[in-house]
Parts: sequence; structure tokens; C-alpha cells
Amino acid sequence: MPEYREKLWASPAPYVATALIIPASILVFAPISMLAGVLLAAGLYAACVLALLLSAPVVQVRGGELTAGRASISIDLVGEVLPFDGDEAALERGQRLDARAWLLIRGWIRPVVRIPIVDATDPAPYWLVSTRRPQKLAAAINGSRRPASHD
Repeated sequence: MPEYREKLWASPAPYVATALIIPASILVFAPISMLAGVLLAAGLYAACVLALLLSAPVVQVRGGELTAGRASISIDLVGEVLPFDGDEAALERGQRLDARAWLLIRGWIRPVVRIPIVDATDPAPYWLVSTRRPQKLAAAINGSRRPASHD
């Protein structure tokens, strides 16, 4: 049974962007105390980095179940998964997006997979999940599905 696991770590861009808290903190606290400004800046940046690290979700296919962040669903309840990259992925996240879809999107990861939900009781028509390896994730989910029994 195919298995897949990926942690959706932030790219360098959010770490660089949050580094702007350093000069901002120093600027605010320098008139009071330069030392306090520097210490506070370092502490706030460390908190931002920690938040980025701890909030990185996991996408996993294991034991007939798909887990994406805090959500999970049985592979038996999903249809044929489609991978998207480049311009097609941008369309899936934008113009083609159904407002009812369940999303696990990270702006720093462009490729996505669309995972149709075949459970009639589920209000979401599909999941849209960011992944750096869309073909591998789609293959893992599609390969984990049990063949339909013909009674």
C-alpha cells in the first residue's frame, strides 16, 4: 500500500518578511532603551520563527487514510485525485475554486492536488491541498484506494 508524508514547511520568504519586525521593534523602543529594543526584537523574531515552524501542517497517506493538517478522511471516500502545477494550480486556487471546497493552502507552495469527495453526506465537493510533490501525492492516494468489489 503506497504511503506518503510531507511537512509543508514555509519557504524562506516568510522568514525574511517576518525579519522586518526586528528594525520595527528597535525603532519603537530605541528612544526608551536601545538594549530593550534589541532584546525585544530578537524575542519577537524568535517567536515568529517558532510560530512558522510549529504551524507547518503534515499531509500524509497511511493505512487507508488521508490526513491533511487536522483533517482526515478515509481513502474509500475520495475519487480520482488530480495533481496541478504552474498556471493550472493557480487556476485551481483562484478562478476554478468552489467556495464549498475544503482547503489546506500555503501561499509559498504553488502546486496543489484536487481530491474529490464521493461521500454524499460531506458538504465539501473536494479538498484542495498544497504539496511540493503533486504527482507523488496523487499517486499515493490513487494507489491506496481499494478496488471496487463486483458482487
